[in-house]
This record gives sequence, C-alpha cells and structure tokens, in this order.
Amino acid sequence: MGPGHPESPNRLRAIIQRLEESGTAARLTRIEPRRAEDEWITQVHSPAYVASLNRHAPTEGRVSLDPDTSMSSGSLHAAYLAAGGALAAVDAIMADQVEHVFCAVRPPGHHAEAGRAMGFCLFNNVAIAARYVQKKYGLTKVLIVDWDVHHGNGTQHSFEEDPSVLFFSTHQYPHYPGTGRGTERGKGAGEGFTINVPMEAGEGDEEYHNIFLKALVPAADAFKPEFVIISAGFDAHKDDPLASMGLTEAGYTDLTNIVAGVAKHHAKGRIFSSLEGGYNLTALAGSVDAHVNALLNC
Repeated sequence: MGPGHPESPNRLRAIIQRLEESGTAARLTRIEPRRAEDEWITQVHSPAYVASLNRHAPTEGRVSLDPDTSMSSGSLHAAYLAAGGALAAVDAIMADQVEHVFCAVRPPGHHAEAGRAMGFCLFNNVAIAARYVQKKYGLTKVLIVDWDVHHGNGTQHSFEEDPSVLFFSTHQYPHYPGTGRGTERGKGAGEGFTINVPMEAGEGDEEYHNIFLKALVPAADAFKPEFVIISAGFDAHKDDPLASMGLTEAGYTDLTNIVAGVAKHHAKGRIFSSLEGGYNLTALAGSVDAHVNALLNC
C-alpha cells in the first residue's frame, strides 16, 4: 500500500512473532495456501472485475484503485494466495484434518464488492470461502460473523438476497464505509438473513458479550448453520488507531468462545476464521494470540 500505510506487511510479521514467542505456534498445524482459481473467485466477483485487476496490476510502483486502496507489483499475487488460503482452510476442515483454521492473510477482504476494490481489500476471502464450501462440499447453510470494527459491506453485498448465508456484523457506527444500519436486513428472499448491530464508540467487552449472546446466538440457533466463518478484524481493540471501540484481548477470547459454542452445537465445530483489520501491531498480535488459543482450547 505504500510507506506509512496501516495495512502493511508488518501486521503479519507481528502476528507470527507473537505466536512464536508465546509458544502458540508450536501447537498449530500449518496449512500452505494455494493460488485461488478464478473459477472460485468468480463465484463472488464478476469476471470483468477479476480481469480488470489482472490488467491493471503493475510490474513496478503502485496503482491506485480507490482513495485508500492500491496495488503494488506483489499485491495481486498476495490476494490470490489470501483467497487460496481460505480455500485450503475449508479443504482442511472438510477433510477432518482440523476443526478450526485461522488464516493470517493479507490483503483483507470484507470490503471488496462483486465489482469493486475498496477499504484495502481486493478479493473477499470469506465470501469466496462461503460459496466454496457450498458449491464444492454441498453444505447449504453458512454463518458469517464479522466483528471487524468496520462494516463488511462487501460481504453483505454478496449475500443480501441469499437466505442460505446468515451474515451477522457488529461495527462502530457511524464509521467507514457508512453502511451497516440496523435497518439493513437483506433483500428479497434474503430479507432477515442480514443482521447488522451498529455500536457506539467506546463500547467494549461487556457490550459485545451481551450483543453476541442476545442477538447472535438466538439467530444462529434459528438458522442452524452447517459451517461457521469469522471475519476476524481486531481493530475494535481499545488501542487501535483507526477506530474508537474498547475491546481487549479477553474480549476477543470471549467472542471466540461464543462463536465456537454455536459451531459446536450446529456445525460439528467447524470454524474458518480469516484476518481482516487490526492496525496497532501490539494489540493485533496479542488479540490474534488470544483468538487462536481460544480456538485451540475449545
């Protein structure tokens, strides 16, 4: 993204360093990503958009896609691997090699719409994974829980008319990208299968806990998902520079445990979690460590 941009390679370096130093890394099964095939990417993104990204990808320097999203010579390859990491994660879960996967990937994905890059995102990794698990493995009901501090407009855009995907999002509001009002509940056959919970600046562990118990759990119990996906942004942390929420590492552990309870009850424990935001490196690394340990221990 360029010097000084918050969406930098240092995010993954900080995560890996923390997991190694804490000893968590030694408990993990490593999964190698593959380059995602266009066949699966175009289940979510238009072929014209994918072709446009390939056409505009620079061999040197950077090209701007929107005011805060750009591509360098390595960006598109990384985006293909991030989406492919999601596919490899689904494969590992469905083959019963693991119950849970956390994908430490970048660029993030939940702002990317069918035909538009935005908010640091090129391909919508979680949306692609949701369609993949449905089309390849025949599962019909997928729950996507998005606790990133920014509303996952791209994921909502992908599934708002689809009753087979329940999209649940908590996010600071009003905040970028300006979507995610509580009245946005899906359209047509998908009405009621989008649940947005706008939150006020400063709300933290207790408020998130109550919302997940009172809004997510009953909705998930009614929906009965066969597969659970987390858009795991860690920018609702109290120390994050791009937002004003109050979550802590303990809060992320709690949210992980609640979602894991849903997955155990309905989805044979299957959870695919993929990194979205999180821009204070210390807070990000600590929150991911807490999240991954909660997944390991549930």
